[in-house]
Amino acid sequence: MWQDISRIGKKLVQSGLVESHFGNISVRMGDKMLITRSGSSLDELTSEKVVEVEVRSSCALDVIASSETVVHRAIYNSTPAFAIVHAHFPYAVTMSLLQAEGYITPLDSEGKYFLGDIPIVHGGIGSGELADALAVTLSAHKAAIVHGHGTFAIGRVLEEAYVFTTQVEHSCRIKYLYDLMRK
Repeated sequence: MWQDISRIGKKLVQSGLVESHFGNISVRMGDKMLITRSGSSLDELTSEKVVEVEVRSSCALDVIASSETVVHRAIYNSTPAFAIVHAHFPYAVTMSLLQAEGYITPLDSEGKYFLGDIPIVHGGIGSGELADALAVTLSAHKAAIVHGHGTFAIGRVLEEAYVFTTQVEHSCRIKYLYDLMRK
């Protein structure tokens, strides 16, 4: 399973959507999750760069897992997700800074069809506030943007979470460029 996480990490970096150290990926397996380790480069993931932690409560390995482990855990405990991709996409972050509150409404047909309105949530990196906000938001949406921070997308499988997270960036880029040209 770590190989699938590695493949998605490489796709995110090779496409130029993220810098290698920014973002994290997890997959739920029953009462456990595999999640990227803190400080890992998404394009250089190996079995040693992915750690298995508890889904229901904290555990000793949380100290080496991603700083967003508490957020992934809350999402898994509140949604039917089996995969989460968190990325620091430039257009999504920019749109969250410009909009600040509410939702980003995609203008492109794929964004409208696959995502609908994309909520903007608030909370500090790896905080309980962010975990609670995303757990509630992602129980009703496939993806969200954390104000000034990045995207979180869920899926039934890892590929689906990847598609939803990249769709957020595509829709934000289209909206940003459209808004820019209308001024």
